[in-house]
Amino acid sequence: MSHGAYLLTLTSAAIALLLLLILWARMHAFLAMFVSSIALGLAAGMQPLKVLHSLQNGFGDALSFIAIVVGLGAMIGKFVEQSGGGEVLSESLLAGLGRDRAAWAVLAAAFLVGLPVFFEVGFIILVPLALALARDSRRPVLLYGMPLAAALTITHSLVPPHPAPSVAAQLLGADTGKIILWGALLSIPLAILSGIFFGGWVARHYPNAGAAAPPAAPAAKQSPPHVAAVVAMLILPVVLIFFATFATTFHLPGAALWQFLGHPFTALLLGTFACMYLLGWRRGLSTARIAKLATDSLGPMASLLLIIGAGGGLKQVIVDCGVGQYAGTILASAPISPLLVAFLTSALLRAAQGSATVAIVTAAGILAPILGHVNGYSQEIIVLAVCVGGTAISHVNDAGFWIVKEYLGLTVAETLRSWTAMKIIMGCAGILILLAVHAIAAR
Repeated sequence: MSHGAYLLTLTSAAIALLLLLILWARMHAFLAMFVSSIALGLAAGMQPLKVLHSLQNGFGDALSFIAIVVGLGAMIGKFVEQSGGGEVLSESLLAGLGRDRAAWAVLAAAFLVGLPVFFEVGFIILVPLALALARDSRRPVLLYGMPLAAALTITHSLVPPHPAPSVAAQLLGADTGKIILWGALLSIPLAILSGIFFGGWVARHYPNAGAAAPPAAPAAKQSPPHVAAVVAMLILPVVLIFFATFATTFHLPGAALWQFLGHPFTALLLGTFACMYLLGWRRGLSTARIAKLATDSLGPMASLLLIIGAGGGLKQVIVDCGVGQYAGTILASAPISPLLVAFLTSALLRAAQGSATVAIVTAAGILAPILGHVNGYSQEIIVLAVCVGGTAISHVNDAGFWIVKEYLGLTVAETLRSWTAMKIIMGCAGILILLAVHAIAAR
């Protein structure tokens, strides 16, 4: 067996070990990831200290962005929950649209929010709405959680200015404007198929999966905030991020200031302060009570952040042992359609190391010298094939997997049946649409 094939086999075995430890041995995911990462690194021939350094670097990289986003988002969610804002918003949505169309409203809201906003940011901002709808309508949490997750994750992977499609377009020489338009158009049917139709199916078959948010405290329900205030709190970070993107794209005066205000850190910080003021101090909460709510919101995040960090460590070990480059090179030289090559290369990298952004960017870098100019194929459709491949597989080494699991109250097995299955459907449907579009255009 060649060295590259050996590494590929080891990576598959490490992922199998990880699943075995979590699902059969009932080991905490944080510990299981560390054990699997160390085992993979040592078996691959890495020096013991190099394995530990890879874990440390990957852990830090994974948390450098997400830890701040999760922390600030948790505070916003806590104030919305304790004020009764989730109930007010869900009751308004149900009254205006009816129970049968509420999932479509969640999908539409998440799609619009997801165009300029990272998946993690948008999900943390909007998940209280999905949980409140599930509780107030007495329907499965997956009925609303799947449309929310589907719309946010597909726009994150397909539509610039998100980093993965932006970098892929640059590396492969595609027109970014066309990628924005075509990526958004492709995202719509994929979000509907995986979020509404599959989400409805999985909600019917697993009605008890997950748990809606706990009821708000009785004191909060006595004087709930106005629905407009709740909406303003939720969309404030989104608006700031959108204006930053708009100002940067069109080189508007004051773009640097908007970039600062619209950075996810700053936008969520301002949103957190706004929640503390409007949903806390203005409603009669003392400074001590506001500080306690902020502190209480961070407690449940500790386990999630450790799991995300450990996933980053596993990713870094996989990258440092060299298996990603080998797998991409093998697929790139395969005698099949360039679109399938792009899709499979990106999908394999995503399955191996967890991050959609890393998978898409890495695949684009590997494929650029090979698929840079292919007769009969536009660079835009190749970029989209890379992007749908990068979003196709998400399991226990992906931070998004654990965010969805924890916030929707799912078990690991339930998350695999819902979120992971949804991602596979989304990716497979995406490449089928692209193959069909290319076949029609080639006539």
